[in-house]
Amino acid sequence: MHLTPTAAGVFPIAPTPFAADGSLDWASAERLFAWYDGLGADGTTVLGIMGEAPKLEPEESLRIVKVAVAGMPGKPVIVGVSAPGFAAMRRLARDAMEAGAAAVMIAPPPSLRTDDQITGYYGQAIEAIGADIPFVIQDYPLTLSVIMTPAVIRRIVMDNPSCVMLKHEDWPGLEKISALRRFEADGSLRHISILTGNGGLFLDFEMERGADGAMTGYAFPEMLIDTVALQKAGRRDDAHDLFDAHLPLLRYEQQPGAGLAVRKYTLMRRGILASDAQRKPGAGLTPAAKAEVDYLLARLARKDARAAL
Repeated sequence: MHLTPTAAGVFPIAPTPFAADGSLDWASAERLFAWYDGLGADGTTVLGIMGEAPKLEPEESLRIVKVAVAGMPGKPVIVGVSAPGFAAMRRLARDAMEAGAAAVMIAPPPSLRTDDQITGYYGQAIEAIGADIPFVIQDYPLTLSVIMTPAVIRRIVMDNPSCVMLKHEDWPGLEKISALRRFEADGSLRHISILTGNGGLFLDFEMERGADGAMTGYAFPEMLIDTVALQKAGRRDDAHDLFDAHLPLLRYEQQPGAGLAVRKYTLMRRGILASDAQRKPGAGLTPAAKAEVDYLLARLARKDARAAL
């Protein structure tokens, strides 16, 4: 299976489950991907920033890919392969595709500054991994500090036929989505899928600007799935009503440095992960923060029964 530019829907970004001692919790990993599949997710993404990819050994990374492919049969698995050097990127990309992945995701290194540096980097990366592998551009300037204008994204897409998707995480980024869809309308950009991130914080309006869905790690992916479906069905108010009910927890998850801890804690409370542990270095939540998350979950349960724990 290869990812195509028509991909749409919700691709939850999977956290990597760890036990308290830092070892990988494979039982929780299997449960996580089976859960995504059962919810109706359209695919998943592994080894992203939320997946603590730099903390994994190569053998662990590849096994995560295999568990995801097995847990979501017939659905595309996207694999983050960003690395300091192209040799490691190529090895993981080729091994992941051989293991059944549908595409890879490449983020620009923070050292890139000019438009030519950015487009040149992607050209070199595709030369390294091979033009036969579909790839996703990860545009996340808040974390990566690399600014990609719509024109730069257009250059990358048009220069590299194997580019099939943009993971859009600019903030604010609504106008960027609109600009890219205008390029498509005037014929200067071929169609690619646009899935959005940022914990889903702007998904309600991103769908209205032309996004095809979400690729993010919010601990209630079923809300993302429902919001996307409602927007596609033209039920704007229903989509916003559901989204607004989750907004306090979405906001809490978006705290810099604490988002992954909040998500893992919530997934543990939901019975998906056995532990909310992160592999070191990584910080957990204080008792006060856990109490605040519990409070938000209790409030959310009044409007969405799926939050009743």
